[in-house]
Amino acid sequence: MSREGIPGIPRSAVLLGPGGVPVPPAVSYPVRAAAVDVGSNAIRYVVAEVSETGKYTEVESERLAVRLGGDVFTKARALSPTTLQMAVDALSRIRRRLDDLGIAHYRAVATSAVRESSNGGELVDRVRRECGLHLETISGSEEARLVWLAVGDRIHLGSDRWFLMDLGGGSLEVSVVDRDGILWSESHTLGTVRLLNAFQEEERRVDGEDYRDLLERYVHGLRVQAAIADWEPVATVATGGNIEALADLAGAPLDEATGVPRLSLKELRRVLGQLVGLDMEERISELGLRQDRADVIVPAAVVYERVADLAGAAEILVPGVGVKEGLVLDLVEGLRDSTGRSGRREREVHAAALALGRRCRFDEAHARQVAELSLSIFDQMGELHGFGERERLVLLAAALLHDIGQFISYRRHHKHSMYLIGNSELSGLSPGEVQLVAVIARYHRRAEPRLDHEEFARLSDGGREVVRRLAAILRVADALDREHVARVSSLDLVITGTEAVLEVETTGPLALEEWALRKKGRLFGEVFGRFPALRSSVTSRP
Repeated sequence: MSREGIPGIPRSAVLLGPGGVPVPPAVSYPVRAAAVDVGSNAIRYVVAEVSETGKYTEVESERLAVRLGGDVFTKARALSPTTLQMAVDALSRIRRRLDDLGIAHYRAVATSAVRESSNGGELVDRVRRECGLHLETISGSEEARLVWLAVGDRIHLGSDRWFLMDLGGGSLEVSVVDRDGILWSESHTLGTVRLLNAFQEEERRVDGEDYRDLLERYVHGLRVQAAIADWEPVATVATGGNIEALADLAGAPLDEATGVPRLSLKELRRVLGQLVGLDMEERISELGLRQDRADVIVPAAVVYERVADLAGAAEILVPGVGVKEGLVLDLVEGLRDSTGRSGRREREVHAAALALGRRCRFDEAHARQVAELSLSIFDQMGELHGFGERERLVLLAAALLHDIGQFISYRRHHKHSMYLIGNSELSGLSPGEVQLVAVIARYHRRAEPRLDHEEFARLSDGGREVVRRLAAILRVADALDREHVARVSSLDLVITGTEAVLEVETTGPLALEEWALRKKGRLFGEVFGRFPALRSSVTSRP
C-alpha cells in the first residue's frame, strides 16, 4: 500500500524525522547537516559537520532577530504582512547560505508562534514556494524531546532522573527525563514574548519591583510539585537564550560533576533584582544585552526563578543547548543508523504513553500485555498489512492507551480514550500520528470504523486505512487478554488462505478470550481476508 496521504506518517525514504524532507540514502562522510529553528523571538540556524563516528563540530551558526511572537501573542493572533515578509526574507537568506555550504541534509522547524498563528500555514507555504525549504510546525512535546536530546549530549544523564525547563518566546516546556527518554512533560503557554506583550503597558506604568511582583503573581499558578514528588529528579536543568544570559550576568561557575555552568537560585534572584532596577536602555548600555534580549529577560528570570523554587532546586544547571542542537543530533543519528533511531523513538513513544496512562490511572499490566500481543501480531504479518516503523509506533501507543478512558467512566470508555489521547501530546509522535492513535483506540471495542463517524470520516483515505488495519489488530490482541490476567505467554501467527491461526501458549483456560475473539475478530477478517482462529496449549506458570 502507498504511504501517500497518511497524515503525520512520512515516507520510508525520509531521514529527517516526522514531516522532514526526503534526502539521498547514500551518505559520504564527513557530511554537513543543518538545523533551522523558527522560534517566537528569533530565527536561528546551525550548520554542523558530522564524522562517521557520529561526532559533530559546528561550522557556523547565526541568530536573526525576527520576532514572530510580537504579532501572534496579541489580540490579532496572526502574523502581519510585514512580519511574514521579514520571516520569508530571513529564511531565503538561510536557504542561500545552506546552498553555498552544500547542505543536502537539514531539518527546519517552527514552534509556538507559527503553531498558534491563524495564518501560520501561509508562512509554511510561502517558505516552501519562495525559499525552497520544508518548514515543519512541531508540538510542545517535540520541542521537549529535542531539548532532551541536546541536554543528554552535553550532560551524562546516566540512570538518574532530571528536571528540565525550556523557556522560549511563546512557551515553557517542563519535563522529567532520564537517558532513555521523557518520563513526564507539560507545555505551558508562558513564553517571554507572550509575557512581555501581556504586561508591557504595566512595565511602563509601575516601578521595577511592582512589575516583578505582577509577573510573579501571574506565573504563580504553575504546578510542577506533583511531578517532582513522583519522580524525585537529582537536578534541575534550564535551557534557552535567557538563562544563558542570566548565568553570564551572574558569573556562574562550572559545575564539577557536569562541566556546565551552575547558577544558584540565590544568584538568580540577585541578578533579577539588578535587572528590575534598570530600564531598557540601561540594560543595553550597562549590561551589554541585545535589545531583543533586554526587554524579555525580566519575564524570563521570573519564570525560571518561580519554576526552580517550585521544584525545590537550590541551583540550576545551564548546558547552553536548545532545540537547534537537538535537531542536529536527530539528524546525526538518522544519517548514521536508522535502525538505532527507530529503537530510540520506540522507547520515547513507550515512555510517553506510559506516562499518560499513569496519569489516567490505567491498568498498566493489561496495557503492556495488549501492546506486546499487538506488536507480535503486527511483526508476524508484515506482508499482509504492508506497513512500517511509523505505523508500528502508532499501534504501540494505541495499544498502551486504549483503555485510559475508564478514568472518566467505563461506559463509552472507548470514546473517552479517543478524547483524552486526541487532546494530549506524545513525545516521538507528530500531532497527525497522535490523532491516528486516538481514533484507533476508539475502535478497540464496540462499533467498527464507519464513514458516518465524524472522527473517522475526517481522516484522509490513507489515514482511514491505517485505522482499519491497526484497529483490527488491536481488537484481536485485546480479546486475547479479555480477563486482564495475561494468560497468553507466547503467540505464533500462521497465515493460511482463509485463516490467521493464533497458536498461543497459555497458563490457563481461554474460554472468555475465545468468546471475545469471535466478536472482535470480525474486523480483522474483513480487512485482511483471513479470519482469526485460536489454538492454545496450556503450560504451567514458571
